[in-house]
Amino acid sequence: MSATTIFCDFDGPIADVSERYYATYRRGLAWVQTHAQAQGDDLAIRHLPKSQFWTFKQNRVPDRQIAHWSGLEGQYIDGFLGQVSRIVNHSTLLDYDQVQPQAREGLDILRQCGVRVVLVTLRPPDQVMRFLDQHDLGWAISDLYGMPQVEAAYQNQANHKVERLQAAIAACNRQGYDLRHAWMVGDTEADIMAGQTHGIPTVAVTCGIRSSSYLQSFRPTHLVANLWTACQMLQQRTTLRQQPR
Repeated sequence: MSATTIFCDFDGPIADVSERYYATYRRGLAWVQTHAQAQGDDLAIRHLPKSQFWTFKQNRVPDRQIAHWSGLEGQYIDGFLGQVSRIVNHSTLLDYDQVQPQAREGLDILRQCGVRVVLVTLRPPDQVMRFLDQHDLGWAISDLYGMPQVEAAYQNQANHKVERLQAAIAACNRQGYDLRHAWMVGDTEADIMAGQTHGIPTVAVTCGIRSSSYLQSFRPTHLVANLWTACQMLQQRTTLRQQPR
């Protein structure tokens, strides 16, 4: 089958997770403060503003360092990290996730071009499907390859993304799809490394959890602002390829 396939990450290109991560950070600090007060400790906790917090996340500042800059030390940093890991994917926090601006319009461009969008994510599939249903985006996705572990997306290990992309490629090959013009779209080094490992051109978007300068160091094929821009570029390439010679 000749339909172009776009392998796409979920968090970052499609889902804006910044509010959830910031809410998790705030709740983690509140949890620590409650436990410290119960032990008679008076912590001078400093809540970083969201813009600063997200800049740190985009530049891969370790959570331990963010906790330290927020006024935590020693056992309280460990407690904070453990709490964040436990609650980041809780259903009450998942509702903070929103659709990235113009992502819907970008996905509609691909639909009009007959491009298949295959999600390759470290999120559990049920979380992704719930989001797609809530935001009426099920129409945009042809297939989905996720992870069973609820904490995998937060840890974002590149080897997991490489494995998930490999599974998606194998399934597409079994189904007879032509992947000669496939692309991998994502917002992290894991997405870039997965595409490079499997010989697929990569489009890195800077609207997610990695900064432009950080992503550039991994040498993606293209570096763009968001999924909308990526889809416009891919539309042009698809249209040119489909024109009679």
